Amino acid sequence: MDLYARTARKVRQPLPANPGPRDFVRFATLAANAHNTQPWKFRITGDAVDILPDFARRTPVVDPDDHHLYVSLGCAAENLVIAANANGRAAQVAMQKDARGDSFVTVTLGNGKVVDADLCDAIPKRQSTKSDYDGTPLSAAEVRQLEMAAARGGVDMLLLTDRQKLDEALAFIQAGNTAQMQDPAFLAELKRWIRFSTAMAVRKADGLSGPSAGNPSAPDWLGPILFNLMFRAQSETRKLARHVASSAGLAVFVAETETPEGWITVGRSFERCALTATALGLCHAHLNMPIEVQSVRSDFARWLGMADRRPDLVVRFGRAAQMPMSLRRGVDEVLVS
Repeated sequence: MDLYARTARKVRQPLPANPGPRDFVRFATLAANAHNTQPWKFRITGDAVDILPDFARRTPVVDPDDHHLYVSLGCAAENLVIAANANGRAAQVAMQKDARGDSFVTVTLGNGKVVDADLCDAIPKRQSTKSDYDGTPLSAAEVRQLEMAAARGGVDMLLLTDRQKLDEALAFIQAGNTAQMQDPAFLAELKRWIRFSTAMAVRKADGLSGPSAGNPSAPDWLGPILFNLMFRAQSETRKLARHVASSAGLAVFVAETETPEGWITVGRSFERCALTATALGLCHAHLNMPIEVQSVRSDFARWLGMADRRPDLVVRFGRAAQMPMSLRRGVDEVLVS
């Protein structure tokens, strides 16, 4: 655990004085991303940084249309923008397509006044906190700040705090989770991204590590066996009930256009909202089960009053103690020429 903690601190150290594009890329890699697959590559050309999809890190069972992958690119883009803005580099974002038609993001660094300093400070502190929260409600001021942070053209964010609504949403979350746990392909894919031992987590610097999920380290040969024995629908259903009951609310993000560009925009909206929550001392974690199972997703959209649109993210918010941080690969591992 000492090695794990040192590794996490190293990648999350503050930006140096007068940071450059490589430093901003490191902060971009601290963005939220599904299963911590880190499905991105970065290309630096002068004062421009391209954020490219890394399809070798796809999760085709849970994310068959690369929705989560492109949301993750949007999260990375927003981190890079915020880090640059906080250092007077006035970032501009453009959506682009490569010769094959795959979407990517270009962030161009300029010069301007310093903004977003509080959100930049929150980047190395933000995490998906996968624990029970303390159940205290958000204040009206906190709700307003989260709503303002999420506000972005092309995205709607619905914030649910009414207990009856949360209980109704829980039924969709549990239904999605049950469907996933009955799918051998989903379980096999999930297992591939779990780093059962601390040594494996440090070596890979990606995936779902035990410490960040509050689970003990297990030998790599034993972890998959314990997963098969202990990962059961009934226990997960109870855990999800605790997680929703102890949360202050749920935020649902919905893009206006269901395209890679729309999903990237959702990622940017969510990441700024999540960093605002972190700066306020709030925690968050994803509960995306009802959007990852198509049959549940359509019912969930109708319940939200958005039958003709696709909910993109479901996130719980609240207060809890911080857990060990997840790891990230080094800058040299994600840079391409």
